[in-house]
Amino acid sequence: MTTPTHVLLVEDDNDISVLVARFLRANDIRVSTATHAEEADKVLAAGGIDLAILDIMLPGEDGLSLCRRLRASSNLPVIMLTAKSEDIDRIIGLEMGADDYLTKPFNPRELLARIRAVLRRSGGEPTKAPDGQPLTFDGWRLDPNVRQLLSPEGARVALTGAEFALLLVFCQRPRRVLSRDQLIDLTQGRVSGPFDRSIDVLVSRLRQKMEKDPRQPLLFQTIRSGGYMFSPQVSSA
Repeated sequence: MTTPTHVLLVEDDNDISVLVARFLRANDIRVSTATHAEEADKVLAAGGIDLAILDIMLPGEDGLSLCRRLRASSNLPVIMLTAKSEDIDRIIGLEMGADDYLTKPFNPRELLARIRAVLRRSGGEPTKAPDGQPLTFDGWRLDPNVRQLLSPEGARVALTGAEFALLLVFCQRPRRVLSRDQLIDLTQGRVSGPFDRSIDVLVSRLRQKMEKDPRQPLLFQTIRSGGYMFSPQVSSA
């Protein structure tokens, strides 16, 4: 039998927690709940969590801080929940390392779709075998089959699921200008909002990990009024 996906939901609003947990369990997802960061730490310490859903507004340590701690010690996929509509809250969450976000109020079906999409990107859910062989560019090696990125020095570079998905899209479409809307659709399978900055944040994170000088990027080029272009020549290994 396949082990069900195990999600940690950190939400201090009992009504929302009960509603979301009931819906996810009805869709064959195991759910553990916590109302604050200390409880969440205990659940995480027990192991077996595949994805964390964190409300930003928590008593005590907030969800952003908890996300930052999680990202410092693991690549556990994270979805942020926020009641705030300001774009800055979503940007901060993504900068902390979150893989996706959802603004309250939300439809539980949309959350379920986001969970499945994030898990597919992170390798936590079955998906179709990637097309082609490992890809190489400027000494780097990206292997979709084992979801691994190796630097020119041979060191493994840790990527979140969202970062890996975006880099793979760039490598499959080198030297092409891709708009933010195209990149969101290709990596996340959803339509962007008018103030969606998630791609900008992910590109920034990739630059920090891969560029010699992130302030003067050579791999990930910004195209004014166009989007981004991955500049290296990419070949199959």
